[in-house]
Amino acid sequence: MNILGTIDRPLTHDPKKQAPMKPSTSEPAGSAISDFTTAGTVTGSRQNRTREMQLIPEALARAHMHERLHEAEQERRAVRLATARRMQRRAERASMRARRALAMALMQ
Repeated sequence: MNILGTIDRPLTHDPKKQAPMKPSTSEPAGSAISDFTTAGTVTGSRQNRTREMQLIPEALARAHMHERLHEAEQERRAVRLATARRMQRRAERASMRARRALAMALMQ
């Protein structure tokens, strides 16, 4: 064979000028070689595995939404706390004004 170039670094990037892929004689046509032997395994477990793989993005989205809801609840609590503190300071100032007014009224 006189092909210059490799798969990682082809001689040309034009697919029409590249050498055609030839099927390997060691593997059956139209199927991929499995990484492990499936003798004795139940096909249902493989199906469950693929179903779990398909549900991973859903689980990730659910976890992300749970985290966002938790953050939103924390933010709401922080806003309520800040509002309560502001109202408490305002009430304390009003109480001090009322005491001063009462003291001024008693002094006269």
